[in-house]
Amino acid sequence: MLRVFCARGRNIFIMKLITNVEYFTRWGEELFLRAFGRLYGMEYAGDGKWRAEIGRLEPGMTFEYRYELHYGGLCRRTEWEPHVVTMPEKNSRKPLEIRDSWNDVPDGLPFRSAPFAEGVFDRRGDGPWKAAGTAVPVFSLRSRNSFGIGEFHDLKLLVDWAALTGQKILQLLPVNDTTMTGTWEDSYPYNANSSFALHPQFIHLPDAGVPEDEAYMRLKDELDSLPEVDYERVSREKERLLREAFRTGGAKLARTGAYKTFMEENAHWLLPYAAYSVLRDEFGTADCSLWKRGSGKGNAGEDYSVYDREKVGAYIASHRKETGYYCFVQYHLHVQLSEARDYAHSRGIVFKGDLPIGVSRTSADAWVNRKLFNMDSQAGAPPDAFSADGQNWGFPTYNWDEMAKDGYAWWKARMKSMSQYFDVFRIDHILGFFRIWEIPVSGKSGLMGHFNPALPYQTGELERMGFHVSGIPGRKVHDDGKDVLFVEDPHRKGWWHPRIAAQFTDAYSQLDDWHKQAFDRLYDDFFYHRHNAFWKESAMRKLPSLLSATGMLACGEDLGMVPDCVQEVMNEYSILSLEIQRMPKSPRDMFGDPAHYPYYSVCTTSTHDMNPIRAWWEEDRKVTCDFWHAVMHRSGDAPVVCEPWICGEIVRKHLESSSMLTILPLQDWLSVDGDLRLADPAKERINVPSIPRYYWRYRMHLTLEDLLSQDRFNDMVMEMICSAGRKG
Repeated sequence: MLRVFCARGRNIFIMKLITNVEYFTRWGEELFLRAFGRLYGMEYAGDGKWRAEIGRLEPGMTFEYRYELHYGGLCRRTEWEPHVVTMPEKNSRKPLEIRDSWNDVPDGLPFRSAPFAEGVFDRRGDGPWKAAGTAVPVFSLRSRNSFGIGEFHDLKLLVDWAALTGQKILQLLPVNDTTMTGTWEDSYPYNANSSFALHPQFIHLPDAGVPEDEAYMRLKDELDSLPEVDYERVSREKERLLREAFRTGGAKLARTGAYKTFMEENAHWLLPYAAYSVLRDEFGTADCSLWKRGSGKGNAGEDYSVYDREKVGAYIASHRKETGYYCFVQYHLHVQLSEARDYAHSRGIVFKGDLPIGVSRTSADAWVNRKLFNMDSQAGAPPDAFSADGQNWGFPTYNWDEMAKDGYAWWKARMKSMSQYFDVFRIDHILGFFRIWEIPVSGKSGLMGHFNPALPYQTGELERMGFHVSGIPGRKVHDDGKDVLFVEDPHRKGWWHPRIAAQFTDAYSQLDDWHKQAFDRLYDDFFYHRHNAFWKESAMRKLPSLLSATGMLACGEDLGMVPDCVQEVMNEYSILSLEIQRMPKSPRDMFGDPAHYPYYSVCTTSTHDMNPIRAWWEEDRKVTCDFWHAVMHRSGDAPVVCEPWICGEIVRKHLESSSMLTILPLQDWLSVDGDLRLADPAKERINVPSIPRYYWRYRMHLTLEDLLSQDRFNDMVMEMICSAGRKG
């Protein structure tokens, strides 16, 4: 064994681990062991026995490893749960030898998740277990006690309504802090400044020590009377009142055992987040690259643009009051959301959270863990039905190789934090774990992006197909750089990605028929076939580690340009798919059929990125008529307005779907009642993805208390849910 000199001044032996596992492979298959972000080859000893050695291990160290099955140079299977080993504390020249068995994905994995394992859901009964729920952002809630915006406190009333109508799941948008500019642009919930911190806008002020005096009640009533959220004013007034509450009660709270425990358990993210928040306020920007000497009102001569643990620790020590305020707010948010979760559990209901795929480049996460992100690129989405130019989210892409080195510790901490409040979660843009649409940092739209990871074509490969990169026939490049057939890989010169939607460019139109056919063939191969096994391996290296780190029930948002491997992986790990009738999975279908959705799926009428039922009905007359005839099997002209009975029929069909979960937007539940629904359907939309800076401010037009009192409507919802067999 190797010997090294320990920092303590004594010699230690570097130890060795030998693992053995039984696995009967087929011809061409090999087993590997993955640990510390790298692969270790395994030796086959016959009779299905495989052996691996890991050296240079220190006494007492604990680490995880997984076995992987490879074929053709790619990972085809990986274990569900990792093996965890702790090396002996005492030095030994003798290797530690372990005999393992392969950890398969458990049968019926969704029913082993937290809602079932913790007894919130009862699976007993005849037939497949099915449940219904409602999707609504927290900021959209309205109650008699809220302060111009929905709050965690309001979730209890929403739980009461769900229980009254026989629902089991309440789906929320991300609830993390997004405060960066101090303007309405911070209303975008998918651009958090921290993957751990909760948004101060959701705090119920009286429970945080703000007195309900006359001035408070007057301001509350004024803000609550607004038809939509006034994001800037609500945030400004809440901060003003919270700072006063911290001034009068912060010191007393800090002495309590509950607060001390919260600080101790969350210090790893909370203290850097608090320092980030104070520095953001001090320098007047969330862009940490500008936190340098001479660029702020205070701290002249200091440089915090690059996170340094010791320097930031000293900053926190010298700014205890300022950073303490942000810890005070996070404590109250944690308590209030935890209370809402406990109340939901007591009524047989769970919250479904949302795990955004991206992290802001000006977030505390990117500041503290810069090496985990590729800051020279941006994540987005290729063109689709929502956006002809694609989407540019502006988030840096993930450095997955760096994340793998510590077993995806940042992701696991993020999932653990989320599971404190949620029992079910939606993986936003699950395709991002297979590949991401990467756009140059200088890019504006998503058109000039490319997939990463990917297998681009080499120059010689293209030339053999008749495409000479230096002079492709008919190739014409405009100043905007968009009128091209191929995009060069930014990391490898001489490697080329077909430009997405290239068939709509002038460059394509000027090709002769032979070159058009050749381009169409390679385009189809590149986007739908070439990467299938490659992207599956990419996901296999990440998803098992993340999914097995939490007890939450996993649901995937699998919309868009979805390769076949996505469904394969989701099936293997029992991740519930997302099914939307107006976005069928098969390109041959105009509309999906809820009766034929897979059981492990979430069925819905609309998402926050789409128009709810009524506004969609008025979007495109031709599509509406097609739906009227082909889906509703009606003759004649479709009604111009989506009348309550039409909405009711659509809702019933979704409740009767074969999906495990039917979760409908609150707006679509209300659409079935002509007296309750909002007069103007256009006012019900939450987001328009094609508008990069959209104001997220939709709010219920009636209070939750009013909703609870609507006996006729609530009885109708209960009847629809029960008759569809969704009692949960």
